[in-house]
Amino acid sequence: MIIRIINSAADTAMLCLFLILLALGIYAVWDTRSVQTAASGDVFEQYKPTAEDNRNFEDFRRANPDVFGWLTVYGTNIDYPLVQAEDNEKYLNTAADGKHSLSGGIFLDYRNKNDLSDFNSIIYGHHMEGNVMFGEIGRFKETKYFDSRQYGSLYCGGKYYGLEFFAFLEVDAYDSRIYQPGVTGEEAQQEYLNLIRDEALRYREIGVSEEDRIILLSTCTSDITNGRHILVGRLTHTPEENLFREETERGQGLLADFSVKTLIPVIAAAGTVLILVLIIIFLKKRRSR
Repeated sequence: MIIRIINSAADTAMLCLFLILLALGIYAVWDTRSVQTAASGDVFEQYKPTAEDNRNFEDFRRANPDVFGWLTVYGTNIDYPLVQAEDNEKYLNTAADGKHSLSGGIFLDYRNKNDLSDFNSIIYGHHMEGNVMFGEIGRFKETKYFDSRQYGSLYCGGKYYGLEFFAFLEVDAYDSRIYQPGVTGEEAQQEYLNLIRDEALRYREIGVSEEDRIILLSTCTSDITNGRHILVGRLTHTPEENLFREETERGQGLLADFSVKTLIPVIAAAGTVLILVLIIIFLKKRRSR
């Protein structure tokens, strides 16, 4: 009798344990999807300025004065409002609407001028799975990806500028040679351009000079210790035509949902369910003897 009670208690404990694991697995899936959804550019799409109408964008700016522009990288899901704070900490966990968010915002270095008049301006964003925020910057390390996505646009001061990307770097987060916004002096600016060329994993010769203004898009990477990936572009007066259709861009986001890292919690939850089913079958057979 005592043995049966002990066995029954053990069976109940095992079932409770696996139910807890199942619940944790389901929560992990839900949490991952929630963070990715909150970080999607679709959240702010209604505020994106157009050549015909920027009223919604101006309303958005009035709600959060830190908003000053809009960044788009053609052929990716990078399509977000730009913000700038008094430091580089605020928008690590604050969205462009000013609300707390684990995905943060896409923000300009606080040391730069937000009219983008500096020789070099640095913009930061989190590297995230699901092709959201700056999660796709690392893909420019691939030759085909770098070669096929050369352009973007940047809205600032009531005008759209073009972006022509020419370099991709993998550097240390503490490399002060790279992370020095607003370089001044022709000699120092040329040295900075030479440094970008020398450090680049991918480089495209477009004739960039110290007379240009360049934009660096920076995000984290686990490829090296304290690693950062940087996509570098030249600011131009007129944007190129975006040859990537919206359907293609949305398709990339959907495919990203099935990346290995994103699937880990799904696999964990499915495995837990399978184990739970096997345990229940085993216990039923045991009790029927």
